[in-house]
Amino acid sequence: MEKQSKQVVRHGRREFVAGLGTVALAASLPARVLAAPAELNVGVILPLSGANAQFGINSRQGLELAADEINAAGGIKSLGGAKLKLIIADATSQPTTAATVAQRLITQNRCVAIIGAYASSLTLAVSEVTERRGIPLLTMSFSDVLTERGFKHIFQVVSKGSVLGKAQYNYAASVVAGASDIKKIALLYEDTAYGTSQAVGVRNAAKAAGAQIVLDEAYPLGITDVTPLISKLRGSDAQIVFPISYLNDSLLIIRVMRQQKLTVPVVGGAAGYVIPDFAKALGQYAEAVLSIAPANYDQAPEYTERYRKRFGTFMPHEALEHAVCLGVLAQALEVAASDKPEAVTTALRAQKYDQGWSSVMSGGGVHFDASGLNTLAQPIMVQWQNNELVSVWPKALAKGPVITAS
Repeated sequence: MEKQSKQVVRHGRREFVAGLGTVALAASLPARVLAAPAELNVGVILPLSGANAQFGINSRQGLELAADEINAAGGIKSLGGAKLKLIIADATSQPTTAATVAQRLITQNRCVAIIGAYASSLTLAVSEVTERRGIPLLTMSFSDVLTERGFKHIFQVVSKGSVLGKAQYNYAASVVAGASDIKKIALLYEDTAYGTSQAVGVRNAAKAAGAQIVLDEAYPLGITDVTPLISKLRGSDAQIVFPISYLNDSLLIIRVMRQQKLTVPVVGGAAGYVIPDFAKALGQYAEAVLSIAPANYDQAPEYTERYRKRFGTFMPHEALEHAVCLGVLAQALEVAASDKPEAVTTALRAQKYDQGWSSVMSGGGVHFDASGLNTLAQPIMVQWQNNELVSVWPKALAKGPVITAS
């Protein structure tokens, strides 16, 4: 019995000494290596049902592509190769639902950041939640308000709406035949955060150019009959029209204009005018329609053609920009070497991000100012040509000439 007792003591001492060695080794390692998680939860809030569902689906696909590529390349190396895990939630198309979803997502999942929520009205609601909780929110929504409230945790990778609206007018004046002599314009816009912000830019640019706005008409989300709008357009004597619309209203506006043989040039405001479903639904009615866009797939085909191969269409700008959001987040996580949201927020503001998917954004990368706005973003004028969107302006980004409708 005494011999057995001595063996137990010796065995216990060996375990104790070995344990001390483990503790010493642990103490010598950086804390971030010890704490490195196997997965990093990234919350994604998108309209996957309701009027804007197709935009949400496109956005989800862009995020899935980028996440798969980042993970296949080794994940976040400064965190031991941790993989990005997308926790995707449906915001529907209602701001109140989006806010509730954001609260639930943050409470139930330890998210390093949130990405979303496509429509500006949804993103504004989500941002109130993320700001209170100190969670970084990366977005490609347009509304000026997003980065004008003094929030510390929001990051807008695209140009804000008023800048896009200004480019929508000024670029049109450069590419539309005879546009430099236009004195009367029409402005049609959805009365949401997106539409109203972008309309401000068009309005200000037109006034600066000395053009008269003969029709300045807001219409409600979910409009089903645009005939009265088109009747007003016909009676306005406008020489060019600038509609700012999501998909369903953009289809209605163009279809009724074409059916009524109204040939006034159209320059769309991104969103519904630059989605594959626009050309799919309108056929030849879509040909030669111009639109502003915050980015376009033909600027970086070495990345965006991978989307086409996987999903069967060109990469819409919302898919591209959400992939950019994830690319920037991945680089910020590398810099932070931490999964703490406050460390990620600090890293997002720290430097220019222009590697991988971050480089696909117009302007060649992303650099956030103190408000969270990407200072490198540059709007692009695109045109429908044979079911593809071709960048036509500015000259430095153009991939083809402007064509006229037959």
